[in-house]
Amino acid sequence: MFAGPVILALFLTTSCKKENNENAGSSDGNSNASKILRFSAIPDENTTEQTAKFKKFADYLTKELGIQSEFIPTTNYGAAVDKFVTGEIHLAWFGGLTGVQARAEVEGARAIAQGIEDPAYKSYFIANASTGLEPSDAFPAKIKDLKFTFGSEKSTSGRLMPSYFIENETGSKPDKWFTKPFGFSGAHDKTAKLVESGAFEAGVLSYKKYDSMVESGKLDKEKCKIIWETPDYADYNWTAHPALDKIYGDGFIDKLQKALIDITDEELLKALTRSKIISAKNEDFKKIEDIANELGFLNN
Repeated sequence: MFAGPVILALFLTTSCKKENNENAGSSDGNSNASKILRFSAIPDENTTEQTAKFKKFADYLTKELGIQSEFIPTTNYGAAVDKFVTGEIHLAWFGGLTGVQARAEVEGARAIAQGIEDPAYKSYFIANASTGLEPSDAFPAKIKDLKFTFGSEKSTSGRLMPSYFIENETGSKPDKWFTKPFGFSGAHDKTAKLVESGAFEAGVLSYKKYDSMVESGKLDKEKCKIIWETPDYADYNWTAHPALDKIYGDGFIDKLQKALIDITDEELLKALTRSKIISAKNEDFKKIEDIANELGFLNN
């Protein structure tokens, strides 16, 4: 076991080449577009629900930072990283893997904040009650022969770390170990509902999403059972693009970091399914980076 983890974004017309990212906004620094803080969330759940709950996030950021803010959803994990790399968005609430991917592409990008729960995150392996599988401290080897689904292909808790633990426990990569082709639901809530319905017999997802769905009555834990909890790892984080200080002036990233860490409103924290926001740095996700490199996730 190793210790350990929304997108805030500035819209700005810029070159699609990452080497020009640092100049984003410099030629049009006084335009209205360059002064709007547009933000979004990696789509690890239903985007319609995200749009509704992050409206208040926009209001908070507008008030705290003194600039207009607006929530913009993204279609998938890869799109979130691409928008950061091309300079369309400049601050993002990434998963551990997507954060590593984005920072690897944008020199000077840095993780600045995370949930207090994120340094010790985990995944739940789940199964439909019809499988007869029950909670265990041991890795659930019987899922080998079941119809199984991961979440997004770029998810830390729904793909990267589960793949790492499967290989660590079995000695084989998932595509060699499972006897049936596995699927990708695209989001944690979809994984839970697919397993609950029996469309897939088993799957894996973020523990925070599972717990929040059960708590809100959106998931029946008797039909969709937790069968194994993974060891801890670092996950979600806010990552800032270096262009922010160029657009808003030196020290803006620090100001934004403070605004995030100072959040006490329960509704805002609930939107992130976090109890508190704390500081973060790139080094906190070195283990995730090492595993992503080892498993070949940084370039796919």
